[in-house]
Amino acid sequence: MDKYLASTVNTSQGDYRVIVGKSILSELGKELEKANLKNKKCFFISDKSMFPKQTKKVHEVLESQGFITNSLSLEFSEELKNYNTVSKIYNWLAEMKVERKDFLISMGGGVAGDIIGFAASTYLRGIPFVQIPTTLASMTDAAIGGKVAFNLPEGKNLVGSFFQPKLVFEDLDLLITLPEREKTSGWAEAIKHALIQDIELYKEFEENYNKIYKLDNDYSAEILKRSVAIKAKIVSNDEFERGDERIKLNYGHTVGHAIEKISNYNQYLHGEAVSIGMMVAANISMRKGLIAREVVDQQEKILLKYNLPVRLKDIEINSILEAIKMDKKNSNGRVKWVLLNSLGNAMISQDVDEKIIIDSIKEIQI
Repeated sequence: MDKYLASTVNTSQGDYRVIVGKSILSELGKELEKANLKNKKCFFISDKSMFPKQTKKVHEVLESQGFITNSLSLEFSEELKNYNTVSKIYNWLAEMKVERKDFLISMGGGVAGDIIGFAASTYLRGIPFVQIPTTLASMTDAAIGGKVAFNLPEGKNLVGSFFQPKLVFEDLDLLITLPEREKTSGWAEAIKHALIQDIELYKEFEENYNKIYKLDNDYSAEILKRSVAIKAKIVSNDEFERGDERIKLNYGHTVGHAIEKISNYNQYLHGEAVSIGMMVAANISMRKGLIAREVVDQQEKILLKYNLPVRLKDIEINSILEAIKMDKKNSNGRVKWVLLNSLGNAMISQDVDEKIIIDSIKEIQI
């Protein structure tokens, strides 16, 4: 039995394992070999926040297990999630004479994984890459599923592709140096998975906050594995987001992405924006008669319990409405809203009146 295996993601580009555990870095070499990455030459790109301590740990493990590592450290943020950063990676890969049989390792949060993954998907028409997520948000969501992209001034993740990693390796020890706000932000994606698909996991989050929140024990690792498995299963069933199931993973993201864009990606962390977006989506669900006020209140209560924001200030409603029009899920000019039927059950609707949207945003304004 694979003690640390959260799930295997099945895709047309190949199957890959998602490994989750605490203090498991020594398992990395074995997992790379299981992922068929037998060429020992790897190119390791990490977020500057991981340098030097965490980066050195991974280097030492890989070198001790016979891998030849070459490294680059860059600053990654939503403001820098653009072609200029992608270009820096291309230039480094060219200087290092990277070949198709080599592989990249991304070590950082969701932005790092998105940009490094995009570079991997396009350099030499595609070279293998591995995700080592180091933020809670990327562990629960961004690192799994093969969505790689960068931002344009007009909107988030507008240039991208589907390019699956060969392995996702998640060691909770890498979260130790994470600032408290970053860690808290990541709970939004984990709780989202429970809200859209798993009422029992929702109850675990609700009842066992004290054992889960600090992510410093094996029980919290098991809870993270369950959240990760939801994302992995949905991706396996809908690799290219052609059906509604994978779109459900965007619960809270329609307004969340809009909030990030109009605040220039520097006021709210991704999970914070998604948390507020989930409150708007829940309010829309209530106004459409899908759920009762009690369900909206329950969602608000659990988000607050995990120190996530549920209110918005200093942002114009018209700006949000304009940003929503650039949402990638839109079809025929209409937004595909992810709404709740109940706790643990989401649905898609393109039939949401603008007045309901406006009233729902007003409800979460300070």
